[in-house]
Amino acid sequence: MSGSHTGSRQHAVVVGAGIAGLAAAHRLREHGARVTVLEASDRVGGKLLPGEIAGARVDLGAESLLARRPEAVGLARAVGLADRLRPPATATASLWTRGALHPMPKGHVMGVPGTAEALAGVLSEEGLARIGRDADLPRTEVGDDVAVGEYVAARVGREVVDRLVEPLLGGVYAGDAYRISMRSAVPQLFEAARTHTSLTEAVRGIQARSAASAQAGPVFTGIAGGVGTLPLAVADALRADGAEILTGTPVTELRRAPEDGWRVVAGGRVLHADAVVVAVPAPAAAGLLRAEAPGAAAELAGVEYASMALITLAYRRAETALPEGSGFLVPPVDGRTIKAATFASAKWGWIAEENPDLVVLRTSVGRHGETEILRRDDDGLVEVSRHDLKAAVGLDAVPVAARVTRWRDGLPQYPVGHHARVARVREHLAGLAGLAVCGAAYDGVGVPACIASAYAAADQIRGDLRGVQELTAHPVQSLHGGAGE
Repeated sequence: MSGSHTGSRQHAVVVGAGIAGLAAAHRLREHGARVTVLEASDRVGGKLLPGEIAGARVDLGAESLLARRPEAVGLARAVGLADRLRPPATATASLWTRGALHPMPKGHVMGVPGTAEALAGVLSEEGLARIGRDADLPRTEVGDDVAVGEYVAARVGREVVDRLVEPLLGGVYAGDAYRISMRSAVPQLFEAARTHTSLTEAVRGIQARSAASAQAGPVFTGIAGGVGTLPLAVADALRADGAEILTGTPVTELRRAPEDGWRVVAGGRVLHADAVVVAVPAPAAAGLLRAEAPGAAAELAGVEYASMALITLAYRRAETALPEGSGFLVPPVDGRTIKAATFASAKWGWIAEENPDLVVLRTSVGRHGETEILRRDDDGLVEVSRHDLKAAVGLDAVPVAARVTRWRDGLPQYPVGHHARVARVREHLAGLAGLAVCGAAYDGVGVPACIASAYAAADQIRGDLRGVQELTAHPVQSLHGGAGE
């Protein structure tokens, strides 16, 4: 802990039991703190949610982990899930665009190509020719930040953004590529754009460095039984190690204690803590911080979120014929309702092994600013999903079961200037010893990013700022785990 708060008997309270809060608690226990986790809802896990359909175990939230980062895989191993880590059985995704499925192009960085040839078949001849003009354009200054779509369109044309960047980036953030920050969302591209005149040359440089590093193994991994089992395993490990986890216990007040430390009011209880990690979404964090850090609260209150829904469908295998691959993404410009589909039984071998007579797939709907589609009831969302699946892959069978999972305000948006907002939040909190924040609203929305944020927060309240400084300088890029993530 910071200041005089060292030793194994110091008490740390973590507000929020999503994967960020649980990871922070895990790190704090490693530091020797006595830990209490407070969760307003009736379960742990946040956006990681295991479930079932027609007897098959599935994920009803995020379904894959970026394996090229150490945080999520490392935490899974630490809590006993090493033997359940599974790479995708297939990572070959498609684009459903211009009325047909096209293989997902190779040789791009979040949809930005190194050469025009990489997007042949997806773009028009005019769109391909526009990419070639990038090399002749003068430098496009990116300044302190720039929207991904704006910059990419200026260099290689809107068609690249609309047909490829948008579905890939939208799959991560459920947002608008023309609003999303390149510095926060695609940091490696932002850094390359600052040192190269040509965007395609910058992409080729990124690809060359990636090839030289030659990271072995799959880019993504899953967990047999679902990624949603990760927070449950972390919670079990925490309880076994003496931590207290209280669900159905909303925190209603967070104040500095007159004597020292923090006073936390939750579920009718008053807890005294030497340190507090706030690991809840930005609006809830704003409410908790308003009394002691009004500047940070005002910044967090301005963070926008996108809502979405996942529609999980189960079919009899004998009645279902799907194309090869893990699924497909859908560019918004094509005017379809679904934005992606994952062939879960094909993507995750453990689902097919456990349920050989069943085919499970899921679609996703909803982007930032799109509220009309989410007003439909569950039956309506199943209906539009079936309609689009029939148009895309000819699937006309009647599902044996369907589940709709709604994630209201599920994904924080990273507009231009997001990194500066996060820096201001941390500046406002810098004078409050023993207080830190973490989660998807700060340095990346993927599971590894949330865990990295949690570790940095846990270390910060001990006075170790290296993790926070690293994330500030290098946000964790969240990639798209195939189709339907």
